Amino acid sequence: MSGAGRFAELAAAVGASGSAGSGPGSAALTVDDPERMHAFGVEVGRRLGAGDLVLLTGDLGAGKTTFTRGLGEGLGVRGPVTSPTFVLARTHPSLVGGVPLVHVDAYRLGSALELDDLDIDFEHAVVVVEWGAGLIEALAESWLSITIDRPHGAGSGDDPEVEEGAEPVEPRQVTLAAVGPSWA
Repeated sequence: MSGAGRFAELAAAVGASGSAGSGPGSAALTVDDPERMHAFGVEVGRRLGAGDLVLLTGDLGAGKTTFTRGLGEGLGVRGPVTSPTFVLARTHPSLVGGVPLVHVDAYRLGSALELDDLDIDFEHAVVVVEWGAGLIEALAESWLSITIDRPHGAGSGDDPEVEEGAEPVEPRQVTLAAVGPSWA
């Protein structure tokens, strides 16, 4: 299947619609809560294979790790999938004979060279890179970009469903974009 057809199939499967940005290789959806973010990850994970790279962008608490946990479930990998903040990269082998998931937190990396020094097997795994914008462009020609926008201060504080002192669950705006020949 062509990259454009593959992206359109993925966007339709996760309920994303329209051209959310720079052309036919982009779409958007609203994710209402952490359970839906996890389910979104499961659906994306079911459609990825060896050599696929996912760039995740979003503020702290946006849902990047929740998404990746679901993606790992969709791939059928060994968990738990947690943020690899202190180890930089964590490999989760498949439990179902599929490809492994390599989950990278590039927040503390300063250059593409430092990311390359991690010696990640991009060809034989699904690789998810958080905080990798500006780094992966030098190492890969294709990736699926997922940007998760988290509202700040949108809750009124008067919601009876939210416990005292707890943050309200606010919907996230998610933009998917196909970059490079394998996606666009």
